[in-house]
Amino acid sequence: MNKILVTYNTTAEEKEFLTKFFPDETNIDYLQEYPDKERGILFQSADILLSWNPKSEGLNSPNISYKNIKFIQLLSAGYDHIDLSLLPTNIKVAANQGAYSEPMAEHILAMLLSCAKRLNKYQNLMREGIFKQLESFTLPIKGSTIGILGFGGIGKATARLLKPFNAKIIAINSTGKTDEDIESIYTLDYLDEFLEQVDFLIITIPLNEHTNCLIGKRELELMKSNAVLVNVARGAIIKEKDLYEHLQANPEFYAAIDAWWIEPFGQGEFRLNYPFLDLPNVVGSPHNSSMVPNALIDGLQHACENIMRYIENEEPFGLINKH
Repeated sequence: MNKILVTYNTTAEEKEFLTKFFPDETNIDYLQEYPDKERGILFQSADILLSWNPKSEGLNSPNISYKNIKFIQLLSAGYDHIDLSLLPTNIKVAANQGAYSEPMAEHILAMLLSCAKRLNKYQNLMREGIFKQLESFTLPIKGSTIGILGFGGIGKATARLLKPFNAKIIAINSTGKTDEDIESIYTLDYLDEFLEQVDFLIITIPLNEHTNCLIGKRELELMKSNAVLVNVARGAIIKEKDLYEHLQANPEFYAAIDAWWIEPFGQGEFRLNYPFLDLPNVVGSPHNSSMVPNALIDGLQHACENIMRYIENEEPFGLINKH
């Protein structure tokens, strides 16, 4: 019998879904329903964990034994919040990659268009009584070059949404290969060449040791002075100070930010070290690019389907620590 331990606080709807989804011979326990003194026993009897944020759920406690755990499925698409060094190397860990691609692609498109058409800039001028109809030029999408930095599920879904705009789409992934119908694909080795081309930069790449602080002052200065940067990945991919100063110095350079540097999920609070939201060339959202009705249930289904792949001895998707 497979024993799944759900380590995050679940809603009644999520519990109902889990009960219906898994076969009767699968045992499901909910960590948050047990007192602390009994949780160690639950870990000893489980072989699969379903988790949102292992750190906040107490999975880093020295009282927890991972002796019998074989597979951990994350509900989040990102995985920078999990410390793999704390886990035995035989445990497979999978991120929920691609689970939220469609709503996130829609959010990216909305942010990109908002910046390209300078919606907040001209609304603010109208608020001041300034109505610049014939002098208010905006950026066209047609004929532009759109660069997608990180060409996984979210990047691919975004590229498909952008197809009708007749833009040139280029991308970066880990292999430099793709079956998607785009102009060209690169690896990070060609980041400079990539950045020099783009009118619009969309960041969907995972945060890891290779992408932390990937975009700084030098990289921003390679881009066009009126380019648009959209970040729905992780704040730490961009150097915060460098981006703020670049936006100040280049008022026609726009940034749309959904993923911030200090957020409640990872740090317990939202805080800005620089007043990005006071800048007229910034569009912001509270890391809610995936949040549409049923998003959490859809994400849970995607995660559960991956757990079933593991149970049925198939290779799970999104493994982040292949050995």
